[in-house]
Amino acid sequence: MIPTLGEASSAIAAPQAAVRRASPSSAVAPSGGAAIRGLIWTLIRTDFKARYHGTLSGFVWALLKPLMMFLVLQTVFSVIFRADPNYRLNLIIGLFLWNFFSDATATAMTSLHSKGFLLTKAKFPSWILVVTSLSNALITVVAFAVVAATFFVASGHRVTAAALALFAAYIVGLAAVVVGIGLATSALFLRYRDLNQVWDVIVQAGFFIAPIVYPIGILPERFHFYLYLWAPTPFIQFSRSVLVDGVLPGPRAHALLAAGTGVILGAGILLFRRFSPKAAEYL
Repeated sequence: MIPTLGEASSAIAAPQAAVRRASPSSAVAPSGGAAIRGLIWTLIRTDFKARYHGTLSGFVWALLKPLMMFLVLQTVFSVIFRADPNYRLNLIIGLFLWNFFSDATATAMTSLHSKGFLLTKAKFPSWILVVTSLSNALITVVAFAVVAATFFVASGHRVTAAALALFAAYIVGLAAVVVGIGLATSALFLRYRDLNQVWDVIVQAGFFIAPIVYPIGILPERFHFYLYLWAPTPFIQFSRSVLVDGVLPGPRAHALLAAGTGVILGAGILLFRRFSPKAAEYL
């Protein structure tokens, strides 16, 4: 039996200590893939409603946050980089992709800790809690992608169908990277509760490592390789290249991007399989 939306919401709102005292014999197993899909949909809807419940503008806040940051940063840095006519477009693309990466990884890290008590209510793969926790951030970046693509086409900016398809592929690839990081950190966070503090420092430093507020061209080319080792950088740069510059990265660049994405996702899966089976012991 799969919890309904109301039941899932009630469970999430209940004190975790009380839920932990529930007898393991009360757990029930979902029947088949349809039941799993129902659970995933329930978790996504519950997360969405819980996040925006009681707010005046609801989902609009998810878009306003990076937009307000864009206004502040472009006011400050557009003076410095006024020679770059595409600075504003590059900035807004970088901010939305970065916002997705930072928000989604932070949420995924604590997903097992915050919702792991649901594992005592029904037997289902624990990775579902991690993946569904990314839904709000993913919905926001997809909404931005649609708006951005519409703007580029409507404004007469020459954007080909291939460029739009690649942009969509980059979002999927970045989501795969986030899933890999989220799977690894969510399992490790149960044992090492200060991991979120460490990751917060990494993300704050990473905002300046990734070329978001500055063009990568202002740095000597010998340093570009090190910037591309930071996971969000290639997705941000490739998205800018196809949408703003109209230049499609070559097969070798895409092969390296796919390989890096596969390594991060694969490592995350392996770490999750290694540490998640004992998740209940640390909840």
